[in-house]
This record gives sequence, C-alpha cells and structure tokens, in this order.
Amino acid sequence: MHSRLKPIPLRPIGRKSIINTTPVSFIRYFKPHRQEIAATILCGFITVGCNLAMPVIIRWIIDGLKDGTLTSTQLVHNLIYFLLLGAVSIVFSRLLRQIPMKLSHKIEFSMRNDVFEHLTRMDQNYFRTERTGDLMTRLSSDINIIRDSIGQGLLQGARTILVIVMASIVMAVADLQLALIMIALFTPMVIFFFLILRVMRRYQQELQEHVSEVSNYSQETFSGIRCIKGFALERRRNNGFKALNAGLVSKTMRMQSTRQMLFPFMAFWFGLGNILVLVIGGKKLIAGELTLGTLTQFGQYLLYMQWPLLALSWVLSMLQRGKVSWIRIQQILEREPAIAASPNEVPASGTPLETSIDFQELELDIGGRKFLEGINLHVPCGQTLGITGPTGSGKTLLTSLVARLMDPTKGSVKIGGIDIREISLAQLRGMIGYAAQEPVLFSRTLEHNIGFGVDDADMDIVGWAADIAHLHSDVEGFPEQYQTMLGERGVTLSGGQRQRTSISRAIARKPDILILDDVLSAVDTQTEAAIMSKLQPVMHERTTLFVSHRISTLRYADTIIVIEDGKITQRGTHEELITQPGYYSELNTLQQLEQKLEEE
Repeated sequence: MHSRLKPIPLRPIGRKSIINTTPVSFIRYFKPHRQEIAATILCGFITVGCNLAMPVIIRWIIDGLKDGTLTSTQLVHNLIYFLLLGAVSIVFSRLLRQIPMKLSHKIEFSMRNDVFEHLTRMDQNYFRTERTGDLMTRLSSDINIIRDSIGQGLLQGARTILVIVMASIVMAVADLQLALIMIALFTPMVIFFFLILRVMRRYQQELQEHVSEVSNYSQETFSGIRCIKGFALERRRNNGFKALNAGLVSKTMRMQSTRQMLFPFMAFWFGLGNILVLVIGGKKLIAGELTLGTLTQFGQYLLYMQWPLLALSWVLSMLQRGKVSWIRIQQILEREPAIAASPNEVPASGTPLETSIDFQELELDIGGRKFLEGINLHVPCGQTLGITGPTGSGKTLLTSLVARLMDPTKGSVKIGGIDIREISLAQLRGMIGYAAQEPVLFSRTLEHNIGFGVDDADMDIVGWAADIAHLHSDVEGFPEQYQTMLGERGVTLSGGQRQRTSISRAIARKPDILILDDVLSAVDTQTEAAIMSKLQPVMHERTTLFVSHRISTLRYADTIIVIEDGKITQRGTHEELITQPGYYSELNTLQQLEQKLEEE
C-alpha cells in the first residue's frame, strides 16, 4: 500500500530573486492601439444606445395603444424604427466583439516578443536563480490569461459600464423614484463584489505559482529522464507529481468555488429588483402616477441589464486573474541584466580589435565567496594559453570573464588594450568562439547545430568545421548524415560526439578569440591526438584560451598557467613546468603512470 501523498513545499510567492527597478507600465501596450480602443468605445455607445432606445419605442406603442392615440401610420413607423435600431445594434455589437478580440491578440504578440527578447538579454546569474518551468509558464499561460482579460475584459467591461451609466440616466428621466431604488439596490452588490475579488486575487496568485511548480517539475523530470530511469525512481517522481497535481486541483477548486459565489448572488439580486419594480411600479400604476408603457420600459431595462451585470462577476474575476499574471510578467520585465552596456561603450565598427588579452588585478566574488584573486596575466595576440588546475579552482570562471558572461568584482579584462566593459556586447561576443565544458545542443539537425553561430552557414563551412573536430567520419556513418535530428540537448550523440560538435560550432564562425573549456575530456587519447593535429593550425591563427586537465593537450599551448584556489600558482611552457615542483609536474607524473598501466 502506498503511503499517503504529502504536498511538495512550494517556494514563497515573493521571491528574493526578483529585483524591481523602474516600473513597467501596462499602458504602454495600449498606446499604439488608441484607434481600436476609441472604436470599441464608439461601438459600445452605439450598441447600448440602440438597445436602450428600443424599450422607449415599446413604451410609445403601449401607451399609444392604451390611450387610443396611436395611428396605424405611427405604429408602422415605430415598428420600422424598432427594426432599424435592432439591425444597427446587431452590426455594432458584432464589431464590439471583433475589435477587442483582435486587439488582445496584438497585445499578446507584442508582450510575448518583449518577454522573450528580455529573457535573452538576461545574464547567467538570473537563470541560475530562476526555474525554467516557471519562466515557461509565465511566457505561455500567464500571457494567455492577460490576452483573455484584455479581450473579454475590455469588451464586457466597456459594455457593462456604458449600460449602467446610460441606463441609469434613461431610467432617471423616465421615473426618478424607481431609478433611485435600482441604484440603491445595486450598491451593496458592488461592495460584495470587491470583497470577494480581494480574496480571489490572493487565491489566483497562489494558483499561478502552483501551475509554475507543476510545469517546472515536469520539465525537470523529462529533461532528467535518463537519470530517473537509471536510479529506478519512476514511482517516486510519479508520486511527487500526484501530490503536486492534487494541490493544483485543490487550489483550482477553491478558486472556482469562490468565483461561482458571484453568479447566484447576482441572480438573487436581480430577482429582488424585479419584485421591487413590480411592487412599487404596480402601486404607482394603480395610483395613476406611472403609465403601463413606462413600467414595461423599466422591466425591459432590467432584462437588458441582467446579462452585462451577470457577466460583470465573470469579467471582474478575469481581470483579477489578468492582474496577477501581469504582476508575474512585470517581475520579468523589471529585472535588469547584471551585464549591462557601459555609458562609455565603444560603438561597434568595421575595424577589428587587436586580440591580445590582459587580466589586471582581477578578483571575482560570488555570493560573498572569493573565487578568483590577484589575477595578472597577459596573452599576446595569436598565442595559445593553456589553463589547468584542480576541479573548482576557477578555470571556467576565468574564461567566462573574457566572454563577459559575468563581470569581475575588482580589476579588469582588456582586449586590445580596451576594457571589455567599454566594448559593445555584440562586437565582443561576435569575435569570440566559445565551446563550453557542458555543450548545449538543440533539438534540430546536426548541420543546424554546427552552423548555429554563423549567419549564413553553408555545407562548406559546416563540413570544414566538422572535419577539424574529427567529427566528419562519424557523421558519414549516420543514415541522414548532417541532416540527422538530435534529441533534446543532443542525447542521440555520445559524450565525445557532443563535445566535438561543440568544438565545430565554435570554430565554424572563424572567431578572432577561441575559448575551449575542457572540450576533450570525453574523447579517447587517439581521437584527442587526431583533433589536436587539425586544430593546431586553427589555434595558431587566433588568440586561444584552452582549459584542460590533460598534459597531452596542454603541451601544445605557448604558455600554461596553473590555477589553485582562485590564484595563479604556476606559469610557463610545458618544458618549464614539468621541471618545477608543484601541481603541473605531479599531474604529468600521474598521467604518465596511467598511460604505462594502460599500455601494460
């Protein structure tokens, strides 16, 4: 028997990772669509005006027939007016639905583009603190809710306001006492609305956060399905999802039950209004203070107001959902990337920068912990720098600073004598080819992945880059060769093939600076030698930073540095370092012993 499912604890709603800067106004999405908004209001006025005028014609006909003053010609004319008003109302009522719905999709298009573009500008630290599933929920579900809130909210909201205001005026003109009774009747209903909506807003926010949790849990499960199956954890993950799903159902039911309170309450209030109109209006009719046509007119207005006011509960709940979703979208748009353009930024030009790299008194702190300290280093243009050291010593962080994936806490990184914070990000990253330690491949063809960093990649470039990385022979064995579709994150390739694809992608763009971060760790010694033999001419044509734990790879570098505990402890050529006591000579001795054991 399974144990009782326990709910998975959720993150608090107000997460500290969200930093508010200049508020992003929702109005900016409406400004380009002033004409559509004006057309919506105009259509609302015409539609409501026609619908309010039709009961007036009914009153004229009833009172005229009762008094015997209505001629057959007048009756025909009144019927024609009634039909014309009905036809105009149908036409503009249709427009009143079409315009806001089209407007909502235009705003959805602009908002989704803005959010996606803003997310692509964010730095690595942002994506370390935010969950992919949550961002996907905001980009899809929350924007969909905002779209529905605009389309239906603007439509029904504008119609309801116009109906209430214009009907109140017309009823006050027809009979002030009955109009005041109706207004007094609807006042408690409005107060009740806003009390319920305050509760609904809190429930909706909790619900949306829980939807994000479900999305994130699913994304993590499917991305890590190989690990889950490897440890036979399917049942545990299924139980975890059941607990999350049960919580989602519970929060949804709580939200729906709160929302559904509004409709019966309004139906009761309208029934009470009809009774008051019949009782008070009937007494005035008997007393001769009110005509039968006027009483019928009031009854028609109550029937006409019933649907807009009943829809008001639905519209207001939808607007509350939209408000909660907008706050979640706003949190993304108001977060500024830590890697921002400098006010002294050198604009991108056609003149290439000289590619020497200088690290000057460089320090890097992350979360109060010092990862790099006292880094002073010069890499001449066209030379290869080998970087090695124990795991976690800061090698990858050093190369990340060159690509400005993060900024140093102190000191500077200069390319061609210019601080990289004064070079435009587009120009800086456009001159760098980066092959990361953990390659990220996309669920597209192999050709697409290799040519990903090139604007107009053709098979000549793709084939050349694959051949340099010793990948071409492997690709020829694939049934579809370069058109082979890769699974998510390249799961259809082996670890070595993924790394070689990453190398191919980095060199395909023929960069001025090449950064290779331990990209040969998953290949065998023979493949490594074949890759290095073809990669050497490419490295000699550009400034290269080469991170590796293998002496057989590092020996090709012009200069080698050893980083330990965030500091450079050794530097020199391969021949110089193997004669010095320290990490490098010990690593060389250890790997020589491993090689002898393998040979034996």
